[in-house]
Amino acid sequence: MYAFEFERPRTLDEAVAALADDDAQALAGGQTLIPTLRQRLAMPGKLVSLTAIDALRGLSASGGVLTIGAATTHAEVAQQTDYPALAKLAGGIGDPHVRNRGTIGGSIANNDPSACYPAGVLGSGATVVTNRREIAADDYFTGLFETALDEGEIITAVNFPIPDKAAYAKFDQPASRFALVGVFVSKGKDGVRVAVTGASEGGVFRWAEAEAALASDFSAGALEGLSVDPEGMIGDIHGGPDYRAHLIGVMTRRAVAAAG
Repeated sequence: MYAFEFERPRTLDEAVAALADDDAQALAGGQTLIPTLRQRLAMPGKLVSLTAIDALRGLSASGGVLTIGAATTHAEVAQQTDYPALAKLAGGIGDPHVRNRGTIGGSIANNDPSACYPAGVLGSGATVVTNRREIAADDYFTGLFETALDEGEIITAVNFPIPDKAAYAKFDQPASRFALVGVFVSKGKDGVRVAVTGASEGGVFRWAEAEAALASDFSAGALEGLSVDPEGMIGDIHGGPDYRAHLIGVMTRRAVAAAG
């Protein structure tokens, strides 16, 4: 590690003020940032921990919407019962250490292309709430490790409309438990959504063809004959583009079957 300043504000206003420093970076659960610092891939002069801000923690459900504070851990999301598909997703992230330290806000702010939460957020049609505005999921994820967040903007909560049916299916890398391919499907009053993580070089995306097929017949059989173009899919030591494109179809059918 290297020398840096550390602040742990108690309020959102204090955090915003601390992050106004050009060399400051927000720290949530630290499950991605701390290893990054150890490898000197990032070297901010100040870390601003968000873990002491009570307003960023907690879960509540009202009017068919589950609201999750940005500093809420994966383990806490996994224990809630209002949105079972999201609970299952959270319970499959990493290991117990990661689930008890990592936060939903930190995950979607980082937007790792193989992370699970981006699929849950996009596949649910959720809304990302910040200290400045509300951002629809379709507008939030803009590319590989990229989001619509501006400098100094802090995620405060995520609002999930609770669908009639939903499920998440993940084919994971057994050591990291990151998704080689993960698919989140949901069917609600606004239609069907299918979000894919772990597969594309551009990050999480919606599979429009599958959504159209499932809109008229929400069954695994409706996906027969559909396939994803391997162009632009990730290729690495764990699997090539063709393999990941194939897994998208497999995981989508599994998710639909699980959703019922």
